[in-house]
Amino acid sequence: MTDKNFIRQDNNYRTLKAFRKAECIYDVTYFFANKFFHKGDRTIDQMVQAARSGKQNLAEGTIDGITSKEMEIKLTNINRASLHELLLDYEDYLRVRGLEQWAYNDPRCIQTREFCKRHLDSAIYREKIKDRSDETIANIAITLIHQCDVLIKGLIEWKKQAFLENGGIKEEMYRARKAWRDNNNQNGQNGSNGQNGFNGSNGQSRQNEPPINPINPTKPHQPH
Repeated sequence: MTDKNFIRQDNNYRTLKAFRKAECIYDVTYFFANKFFHKGDRTIDQMVQAARSGKQNLAEGTIDGITSKEMEIKLTNINRASLHELLLDYEDYLRVRGLEQWAYNDPRCIQTREFCKRHLDSAIYREKIKDRSDETIANIAITLIHQCDVLIKGLIEWKKQAFLENGGIKEEMYRARKAWRDNNNQNGQNGSNGQNGFNGSNGQSRQNEPPINPINPTKPHQPH
């Protein structure tokens, strides 16, 4: 029987808060870059690709983590690095245009933080930002990136702790193999020495039975 616990299958990255937050960041960035930059500006592709990498690497890392903890942590950290690259793009946009990056204690920033904490559906952001200014949308994106960064850092620490406690694929394969061998060895002992086994106290010995005919197994093999 197949052990359903052999090689973990908790790979539904879509349920991760970090992934859903990263998806919101991507949708906001796609809208922002295509609306406020001139067509052909390389920054459009750079920002959209950074946002995409921040989402895709989280998904890829979760899937690859089924067989490689090292790759899982590496790709999750690449995801974080991509979002920091995107964060700098938004900060640069505000700075060079003389726009305001809201301070942490600014009422607008506080209100945005609370809204972003409660909402993980990217459709809500796509609707809300339609009529917002570039300054407002950039600050919304910055807030989302900071919140996602906190979630990803926590996710990396959790993955590291899980590795320390349970090991990686090699340890998992060893445990599964050992459990299989122990189970089959036990079954073998029950078969050979149990009550109904060939050598059991109530079993009937087959030592005197003729060998099986290899050509026609239904007929005993007759020696010449």
